[in-house]
Amino acid sequence: MTPPPAVSVAELMQPASSPADSQANRDLLSVMDNPGIGYWALLGLCVLVVHVAGAVWVYQVYEGLGVAGYAHPIFWGVYIVTFVFWVGIAHAGTLISAILYLFRSKWRNAINRSAEAMTVFAVLTAAQFLGIHVGRIWKSYFILPYPNQRGLWVNFKSPLVWDTFAISTYATTSILFLYVGLIPDLAIARDRTKGWRKILYTALALGWQGTSRQWKAHNRTVLHLSGLATPLVLSVHSVVSWDFAMSIVPGWHATIFAPYFVAGAIFSGFAMVLTVMIPVRRIFGLERYITDYHFDNMAKFILLTSLIVGYSYGTEYFIAWYSGVEPEKTSFWYRAFGPYWISAWIMIICNAFVPQILWFKKARLHLPTLFTVSVLVNVGMWFERYVIIITGLSREFDPAAWNVYTPEAPELAILAGSFAFFGMFFLIFLKLFPVVAVAEVKEIVIHEKEHKGEFWEHAHGYGETH
Repeated sequence: MTPPPAVSVAELMQPASSPADSQANRDLLSVMDNPGIGYWALLGLCVLVVHVAGAVWVYQVYEGLGVAGYAHPIFWGVYIVTFVFWVGIAHAGTLISAILYLFRSKWRNAINRSAEAMTVFAVLTAAQFLGIHVGRIWKSYFILPYPNQRGLWVNFKSPLVWDTFAISTYATTSILFLYVGLIPDLAIARDRTKGWRKILYTALALGWQGTSRQWKAHNRTVLHLSGLATPLVLSVHSVVSWDFAMSIVPGWHATIFAPYFVAGAIFSGFAMVLTVMIPVRRIFGLERYITDYHFDNMAKFILLTSLIVGYSYGTEYFIAWYSGVEPEKTSFWYRAFGPYWISAWIMIICNAFVPQILWFKKARLHLPTLFTVSVLVNVGMWFERYVIIITGLSREFDPAAWNVYTPEAPELAILAGSFAFFGMFFLIFLKLFPVVAVAEVKEIVIHEKEHKGEFWEHAHGYGETH
């Protein structure tokens, strides 16, 4: 699709009932138009991979977890690695939607919807791996904290129970945040569609008419949800990190894990937002609304969190050496120069060194470079979780129990299925709901019209004037 015709900032600043406003509605809702062949091909590929992964999972349930690459004492493998990875991806949505909203960062409005949707889909993807990891899926109800007539309570010392609390809380808040923000846009779509779409949007819009009373209630709800969701950025991935930090496994038993995991989650989450939104912007011609200014700010967040993650890597190695504890020193030496050295160096290069190119403004504004960096960051963050989990379990205190873990084909197929599952839901979302928050973008336009348009002048002339 070709980009929309260039429109001056003065025209963009017209009142809400003006032709410029109608064009904004058309541009942002055009993403939901009838999909082309390329869309169906990509969606079909995702559905096919999901079905293949589902078939492999059914085979694994039938045969048992022995088809995976588990080797005593390593019984946390690709499934837990992928679970932690997807929980991390979900964090960008909460950061962009809640924390940046509380700080009144106006540049978030063009990307918050896609980040919120990604959060929901990433959490749903992560939740499946708790059941996949258990193996006996019909026993998964044991991880739920419930009493029953037999007097049986679940084991509250189990990390699976902690993860259940974290996932259920985060999923509930994320879905509420996404839906509440969608209501004004659903009303806009309701008034511009026909047929089954109009019925769907009418039901979901809950009678929204855009009155001052409704806007007041809506803004108050978003504010309260932001206040509730902000602690989740810290708490959810801290809980996930305690899966490891609460044990005495060498390389895991460290107080740095909570802030380290939170920074890594924001790091990978922002990278995934870029990975998804750069193609969406190009394919659907949204250059007027998702500008270089937005990508530049996201790139700065990635650079900042990359520095934190790189500092954490250095701190881990230094403390392991400085502690004088032989199992700790051996564990980290084993990471860098043992059987998993390729994974460790992929992690370090992709997460600590590759993002340093973003110090240069030309790299931050060059979208192919930014897209490549975002993909490599997510590759590095998956390997980070792999290195932490596998190397920690491979060599604990008893040399007689040391072993080497190699993922098998069923695990890799289910891993590929998780990415296809995420992509499938995001592609469906693109065609059912506005991927850019229409009402919030128009709110910026109206607000900036009253304040001489500094924000949009800055955003649209960013590449040329800076």
